[in-house]
Amino acid sequence: MEKLLTIQDISSLTGLSSYTLRYYERIGLLSGIERDENGYRKYSKTDILWIDFLIRLRNTEMPIRGMKKFAELRRQGDSTVTARRELLEIHQEKVLNQIKQLENNLTKINEKIDYYKKMEEKAK
Repeated sequence: MEKLLTIQDISSLTGLSSYTLRYYERIGLLSGIERDENGYRKYSKTDILWIDFLIRLRNTEMPIRGMKKFAELRRQGDSTVTARRELLEIHQEKVLNQIKQLENNLTKINEKIDYYKKMEEKAK
């Protein structure tokens, strides 16, 4: 039998607050979370994997609106596989553009560091 984890366990494991986990459930990002006889949430391994994916979407700046759309498509089942892939491809393109911008910014920062190193050398 699979060991189910409490909201505190999930909070410790993922770094999300229990408030955030309840919020995600309230807005529909998390659904089907089991409850024990006392009404306490019990998370499965599948729930943990989904939460981890949601964290990755947030970390790559997908808006909550997009995450909700993806979650709703996921709940609808296999008939939405194409729509989910397309949504992720759009997000992937945005992430690739972010990476390109970060690389460009890093190049400029590195150039400025080199500039200051040269100035330091001249001052010696």
